Amino acid sequence: MNPFGINRRDMLLKTGAAALGLSTFPLTSVFGGERKQRKVLFFTREGGDYEHAVVRRKGEELSLSERTLVDIGKKIGLEVECAKDGRVFDGNLDQYDGFALYGYDLTRDNPSRTPAVSPAGKHQLLSAIGRGKGFIGFHSAIIADRHLRERGEFDPLSAMIGGVSLGHGKQQEATMSIASPRFPGVQDLGESFTLHEEWHALTNFADDLHVILSQETNQMKGPRYERPRFPATWARMHGKGRVFYTSMGHRGDVWSHEIFRQIVLGALTWTTGGVDADVTPNIEQVTPGANHPRTSD
Repeated sequence: MNPFGINRRDMLLKTGAAALGLSTFPLTSVFGGERKQRKVLFFTREGGDYEHAVVRRKGEELSLSERTLVDIGKKIGLEVECAKDGRVFDGNLDQYDGFALYGYDLTRDNPSRTPAVSPAGKHQLLSAIGRGKGFIGFHSAIIADRHLRERGEFDPLSAMIGGVSLGHGKQQEATMSIASPRFPGVQDLGESFTLHEEWHALTNFADDLHVILSQETNQMKGPRYERPRFPATWARMHGKGRVFYTSMGHRGDVWSHEIFRQIVLGALTWTTGGVDADVTPNIEQVTPGANHPRTSD
């Protein structure tokens, strides 16, 4: 099944790593003459009772999402280190140029999971991003530390990402409109594409979001989506750090698809400083009314 509503042959003619003009260049070209290989930490611990299939490992074998990100990183000379043990954030984060996250309830102690992120480790992660490290959040990262929010506590991780999830309805097809066609990874994708996915209904958006993909809701089913279009993929700055989030990534066939891989390649390149992009806030122009959704099914 092709989850994207676009002809695969036509898409391959338009996309692929070459569309960025990056993947065929040596590392010294992408990163301004640097000889040191850049490194990203991909953290995939989910502290809740549910673990997404795309981050689930079989024994010591990397999960689908981990294998995919490692492969994409190689295309631009990035080393991707994969981890599930939250104690990694208590260590030396200076060795990383960026971080990628597919996980939620990171600081929640769950005996059936690997060790949680400590409060100090979470603070160190946010501080590192604020000082200039890159960050990419996938799908469930938007839930962040849900258990804190349920207790009425402020979650700085949600604030850094730039939004909050109200949950999701049934998996279904939805249209992604490209709001920032010059952003790395979405060039030559046309005006929109459709995707079968599990869609988080998002709200509490930061007012400085640069919306890259907006989610069209007029054909979607379920009360959570009875609302104006809203941001589904965006970029913003957290201090000196470049932050990217996409709600895509629940399904395995999405991680395997060329369009998603191209978008992720662009995100990796931008967040780690391999290419610049205009991230002027555009949320009010692109998705007016996005912060006023229904809040229940």
